[in-house]
Amino acid sequence: MLKVGLTGSIAVGKSFVCESFRKLGCHVLDADRTAREVVEPGTVGLRQVVEQFGDSILDQAGALDRKKLAGIVFKSNDKRQLLNSIIHPLVIESQNTWLAARESEDPSGIAIVDAALMIESGGYQRFDKLIVVWCQPDIQLSRLINRDGLSRSEAEDRISAQMAQDEKKSYADYLIDTSNSFEDTSRQVAETFSSLKASQ
Repeated sequence: MLKVGLTGSIAVGKSFVCESFRKLGCHVLDADRTAREVVEPGTVGLRQVVEQFGDSILDQAGALDRKKLAGIVFKSNDKRQLLNSIIHPLVIESQNTWLAARESEDPSGIAIVDAALMIESGGYQRFDKLIVVWCQPDIQLSRLINRDGLSRSEAEDRISAQMAQDEKKSYADYLIDTSNSFEDTSRQVAETFSSLKASQ
């Protein structure tokens, strides 16, 4: 099985790209979903996060209030690193379990794991190929403001908290630019898919 990492900064269109790969027959794991699952109520992950950040990050039902936690960690590099040190090992373990299951059921397939911090965490080194999704910075900023209802300064803080897009691009085997139309992005996905198939 060809194991492919897919990454990119916040609000660059990774979800659309992943869905496009899924439609072409790839197995796709959304890292955001995995990151949510490892801190669901009753998990070791949630217990560890509460131990470090306190009960105030829980909602009334005892689940993680992601918005409240984001407000804390995006203001402090140390706290963001602390959170990542809890979440990343759990996410990687979950991804590895998923990859093993896909490989046993479809040995000749393509499995894609989408994770925003794959390069920063070093997790990209587990994959045969790396795709970096990117877009023009002004487009990224407006997408993030519109998607999450953030102020311009909040959105800029979240973008600057991540590795610069140009640096991420330097790690890529394949680049997909989502700055233009959905059709243009879909065309790039199809070309990348053909190249991945040819590399198997």
